[in-house]
Amino acid sequence: MKNFVILGGGYGGLTIIKELLEGKIPSDTQIILVDRSPFQGLKTEYYALAAGTVSDYDLRIQFPVSDKVTYRYGEVTSIDLEQRQIEFEGQDPLVYDKLVIGLGCTDRFHNTPGAEDYSCTIQSFSKTRETYLRLNEVKAYGNVHIVGGGLSGVEIAAELRESRPDLNISILDRGERVLSAFPQRLSVYVHEWFNEHQVETRGHIAISRVEPNAIYNRDEQILTDAVVWTAGIQPVKVVQDLDVTKDPQGRVVLNEYYQIPEYTDVYVVGDCASVPYAPSGQAAEVQGEQIAHIQHALWKGEKPNPHPLKLRGTLGALGKKSGFGLMGKTSMMGRVPRILKSGVLWMSKRHLG
Repeated sequence: MKNFVILGGGYGGLTIIKELLEGKIPSDTQIILVDRSPFQGLKTEYYALAAGTVSDYDLRIQFPVSDKVTYRYGEVTSIDLEQRQIEFEGQDPLVYDKLVIGLGCTDRFHNTPGAEDYSCTIQSFSKTRETYLRLNEVKAYGNVHIVGGGLSGVEIAAELRESRPDLNISILDRGERVLSAFPQRLSVYVHEWFNEHQVETRGHIAISRVEPNAIYNRDEQILTDAVVWTAGIQPVKVVQDLDVTKDPQGRVVLNEYYQIPEYTDVYVVGDCASVPYAPSGQAAEVQGEQIAHIQHALWKGEKPNPHPLKLRGTLGALGKKSGFGLMGKTSMMGRVPRILKSGVLWMSKRHLG
């Protein structure tokens, strides 16, 4: 049997499996999904788990059941592209014929002293659980500082405000405004929401170091009870260690078929892939669809015909009743984008995209 191995049961990996199962898989090929957990964690909703407004059970999605798919659980430690072999912690290696790398990302701390040691994060299920415990233990009227005013920082700040109205919550960002990658009109709406709900936003912040009970803006000491770091991501270490061409963000540069040019038996999907979009669950799903269609064409002996990736837009939550979104060039604010985001979550839980 030939092993078609998919590393990572996230948005990209599961989309590939779903699309492959809808077509014909050669009789001599088995799909093997490798993940550290026996379920998918809905990463786009980790902010709610950290804030304590949902349970971890709510964000666990069971993997699809099929006699064409087998599962292997464990921690991947390295990938040998020359030998076509995956190494595991405490397990035997796994040889592949075709490989999809979809292992996601980890935090980028920008070499800030103390940031990795004394900050909470939300880039993995286990780290998000730890963040919830840390935030839950902050005493009444304690100070919580969220580093990074992008989508993740905004969502966790808003959700935490609804969960813990007693806390003093601040967003610290190096830019002039929160959501600086979005249109100013939308950013102003979010800023006003934070003002109304007593969440402080500070711009032009340069974090110089983090200590157990303090965070430093250059030489300014800011006392804190908890720091949540949402100020950047990078591919996981296994991908960082690969000796292949990467872009300035550390993502793997690919050919038109989303394969590593030097190793065309290897696809890369999601946060580790160099594509013209910021990492997101939606981008991983759209790319996963393309990879599955490419592989079906190759199995048929046909020339693949990939299409440019097209995203539907971005949705963000401000608690459970308000939100924001960007569909093309159209900004959305208020209850409607929040309802749309809830609908997307409902579909994700049912493997509908």
